[in-house]
Amino acid sequence: MTIKEMDAAYVASTYKRFPLEIASGKGSVVFDENGKKYIDLGSGIAVTSFGIGDDEWKQAVTAQLDLVQHTSNLYYTAPCARLAKMLCERTGMRKVFFSNSGAEANECAIKAARKYAADKHGPERHTIITLKNSFHGRTLTTLAATGQAHYHELFRPLTPGFVHAEANNVMELAALAKTYPTAGILLECVQGEGGVVPLEKDFVSAAAEICREKDILLMVDEVQTGNGRTGEMYAYMHYGVTPDIVSTAKGLAGGLPLGATLLGEKAEHVLGFGDHGSTFGGNPVCCAGAISILSRIDDKLLAGVKEKSRFLFEALTGAPGIRGVTGLGLMIGIQTEKPAGEVVAACMEKGVLCLTAKDRVRLLPALNIPMELLKAAVPAILAACAP
Repeated sequence: MTIKEMDAAYVASTYKRFPLEIASGKGSVVFDENGKKYIDLGSGIAVTSFGIGDDEWKQAVTAQLDLVQHTSNLYYTAPCARLAKMLCERTGMRKVFFSNSGAEANECAIKAARKYAADKHGPERHTIITLKNSFHGRTLTTLAATGQAHYHELFRPLTPGFVHAEANNVMELAALAKTYPTAGILLECVQGEGGVVPLEKDFVSAAAEICREKDILLMVDEVQTGNGRTGEMYAYMHYGVTPDIVSTAKGLAGGLPLGATLLGEKAEHVLGFGDHGSTFGGNPVCCAGAISILSRIDDKLLAGVKEKSRFLFEALTGAPGIRGVTGLGLMIGIQTEKPAGEVVAACMEKGVLCLTAKDRVRLLPALNIPMELLKAAVPAILAACAP
C-alpha cells in the first residue's frame, strides 16, 4: 500500500487532505516523496515558527530528551518553570497553566473566568460572550464558544452558557453584557479561521472598558495570533489593552504540542490545588522547544515579520484576480475572484503551499522565512489568482 492508501484505510476520515505527501524539509522548503520542492507558506498552520528542522530548536529538544522526556506534574522540571517565567516577563501576566493545545488553553481560560465570577459574584454569573465568526477549538465547550453555527450542527447539545456578539458592534456587545450574567468576554484580535479578519481597535478598547466597568474578565485567544505571528509578541499588544487571561498554542513550541493559559492579576489565584490539571501539560521536551522559540522572538525578528508583511500586502493588493488582502503581520488572507481552493491547488502545482480560511487564501509562513523565498513565491500566487 502507498502512504495515501494506508492513510485512507486506517486514519479517521476527518481531514480533507491535499494530494501531497510531505516527506522531508528544511526551513521554509519541503519536499514530497518524489523529491519535488515546495515553498511552505503554511508552516503547519502557524506552528513551525522557525520552519522545518531548525537547528537551534532541535538542539534544545534533543538535549532535554537526553535528560528526561516526561515526569508528570507531580514533580518540578526546569523547562516548565523557566518557560512560565519567560511568558510572564514578556506579557506582564502572573501565572501560567500549561496544556497540550489551543482548545485546551481556551478551556482553561473559560474555567478560570467562570470560577473567578462564581467566587466573587455567585455561580449564576457564568455566561461567556464571544464573537460571531470566531473559532476557539473543537472540544464541546470550545465549539460552543466558537461563533460559527455550522461547527455546532452535528454535536448538539453543546456546553451551555455562551452567547455571540457581532464583531466590531460595540452596542451589541454592551447589550449582551448587560442582559446576561457575564463571567468573561473571549475574542481573537484577528479572526483566523473566520477569514483572517482583524478587529477594529475601537471595538477592542470598548470591550476592555466594558470588562473593567462590570468586573468581567477580558480573555484574548492568541492561539494562532500569538508568539510573534502578527509582528508583536501577542496580537493584543497592537491594540493597547491588557487582558486578564491570554490563551496561546500553535507556534509556541515550534512544532511540538503545547498550550498555555496566561493568568493576569485578577485571575492568578483563581485555580488552586486540584481545580485543573493535565498529564502532559508542561512536558519538559515541549517546554525546552518553546524556550528556544521564545528566546529568539526579539525586536529584530518582529521587525522582520512586519517588513515581510508589508512586502506581501504591497505585492498582492490590487493584483488581477485579487479583491482584497486582510490580516496582520505574517497572518494574511487573500480574497480572490476564483474559489480559494482552486487558487491553492494551482499554487501547489507551481511549488507553493498555501492554506484557506473560509473563502480566502491564507498565508502563514514561518516567522524567519527568507525574503528571497517570499519573492519567489509571489509570482506563483499572482499567476494562480489571475483571471
